[in-house]
Order: sequence, then C-alpha cells, then structure tokens
Amino acid sequence: MKTLLIKLLVGFALVLQFTGCADHFSSVFILEIPKTPENWVSILGQPHWKVEWFDKNGEIQSKVVFPGHNTEAELPVTWVNPVTAWPFWPEHSLIPGNFKPAGALFPFDCSDGRMILSWEAGVDAFFYKELAFANSLNEKKIPSNYDWLRFRELFKTNVLDSAAVKDPWLIDWHYVAGKTIESNFDRRRLIPQAVTHLNIPAPSGTWYDSSPFSDPLYFPQEETPAFPLNTGSSVWVSSEGILRTNGKTWVFTMWKNKESTTSP
Repeated sequence: MKTLLIKLLVGFALVLQFTGCADHFSSVFILEIPKTPENWVSILGQPHWKVEWFDKNGEIQSKVVFPGHNTEAELPVTWVNPVTAWPFWPEHSLIPGNFKPAGALFPFDCSDGRMILSWEAGVDAFFYKELAFANSLNEKKIPSNYDWLRFRELFKTNVLDSAAVKDPWLIDWHYVAGKTIESNFDRRRLIPQAVTHLNIPAPSGTWYDSSPFSDPLYFPQEETPAFPLNTGSSVWVSSEGILRTNGKTWVFTMWKNKESTTSP
C-alpha cells in the first residue's frame, strides 16, 4: 500500500513540475498551527502536534510541534498536496489520532511563504489521504485531480445534510473515499454515519468529544449518560476524566487521585 501511494504521488508531482508549477511557489513553508478549541484547552491544556506531509519522493514525513509553536516543512511542488496536524496530549496518554486533525491543502491555503492550517481544511487533508490509500493506478482518480475548491463549496451551501455541514467528521470518509474510487464522487454520500447510544456509568456534567465542531453533551446527576457512538473508536473528556470506547467496551480514566473504571 505504501509503495502504491508513493508511485501515485511521485507520478503527479513529475507531471506538474513539467507543466511549470515549480516556477510559482517555494517548496519551504512556515506552517501556522490553528488555535485549539477552548473546550479542549480548559480540560487538557495546550496540545502537542504531530504534523505530517509528503516529501518529493512521496514518503510521509512528520515532526512533533510543541505547544505554542509553529514549524516549517519542505513540500514538493504539486498542484494539490495535503498537510495534517494531529493534536495530542502525551501527559494524558492521548496520542495522535485520538482527536481530529487540523490541516491545509497546497496551494489553496498558502500565502507569502506560509501555509495556514485550519480545522475546516483538516477534513480536506484527511479525505485526500483516504482517496490516495483507496486508489489504484488510475491517473484520472488521483487526489490531485479532484476539484477541491468545488468540494469545499459544498459545505457552504444548503445542498448537504445540515448535520454533516456543521460537523463533517460525522461522515465516514473512509467509506466515501472507497466508493469514490470504485465509481465516482457523489455528494449524496456526504451524510452522517448511523449512530447508536451506549449507556455508561460515567460522571454527570459536561462532556466534549474529539471533533472541534461538535456541541458538548450535558448529563444531569439523576441520568445515566448515553454517549452517541458511530464506527471506530471514540474519546470523550470532561472535568472528571477521559472516556475511551470502541463501541463495545469502554474505559473511563479519572484525573489524578481518582479511581478509574472499565466496562465489565
């Protein structure tokens, strides 16, 4: 799979270089990390970041950025190239991938040698990578050939499900990418995943999940919390601790000097 991705990326990088794109942009960019949602910061503090991008050979490069800092990266001169920045909190054992990423797309999010990362473009960059991993050697369907500006416009109109527009992470991007490669892109697939609820004897109060776009949940003391779950794993945080679940089992870790519990 990694070899396939490298071939795809190197292939369209060479094509674009021959068409003269290298004359317009520098390959070294300062990456501006976006502001972290206050709901996360109030509980977890400022995050570290794992930043990922593709180099000129199609290899995934990464670096860790410490809280409060920006960084720079040397990017190949391709028409569209994704950068993702995964927030993580090592002091709380929250690793890259537990929370949704910010991101950017070259060249749309570049200006004066800077690449401006945002939470909205994190969805674009993630979907780009899902398309690349789902792809075959079909040059017509490599991610750089997609109309990314039009894709972004979809989330600024009323043609999509309102819940998906509000929080695009409700969409199963792995599924959408696979279907897009199998046939064609269809905006009708951009709908929230089916949700189930799991009753968990976690503390009452306000809980925040791993999407920067989602609303907090509030559970009163007299109510057993019912957490909404879709495919994959989920992470929730509150002033009481961290809840991790894969839809079947769960682990609740309280903050220091408090007890932790797990599902039976």
